[in-house]
Amino acid sequence: MPQHTFTVNGEQVTVDVADDVRLLWVLRDVLKITGPKYGCGINVCKACTSHLNGKAFNPCAVRVADLTPDDEVTTIEGLADTVEGDLHPMQEAWLERDVAQCGYCQPGQIMAAVALVNRVRAEGRSITDADLDQIRNVCRCGTYNRIRQAIGDGASRM
Repeated sequence: MPQHTFTVNGEQVTVDVADDVRLLWVLRDVLKITGPKYGCGINVCKACTSHLNGKAFNPCAVRVADLTPDDEVTTIEGLADTVEGDLHPMQEAWLERDVAQCGYCQPGQIMAAVALVNRVRAEGRSITDADLDQIRNVCRCGTYNRIRQAIGDGASRM
């Protein structure tokens, strides 16, 4: 079995899996990191959204062989470690706005929101409604209004 080395949540890992195994299954089944959820497996629902080298991506659509030892994957479990404090400001905003109902999509929603805010800030501007419209993560419970409010609150704290 081929070995694949990369960093997850600040820790370098090496896994023995076939090249064509999707990273989502490596995270969940091999590394036991269950924050990224399986929703569709075809890069549509975005329940598995995580960060690859600081940008949002969907591990269900990436083969483990596509990662290099220099690649850094951050999942919801490692998000708070990217800032000082117990939780990331976006996670705090999520709790304060009581966003989650079933909670299944929330890790992916939060990771997409953080990546969006970071990208918009890098462009030297603030979040707009048009930016929020670009987030395509599916929420089966329909808490989109609270999600949008929490992103605004979280962005103001980041």
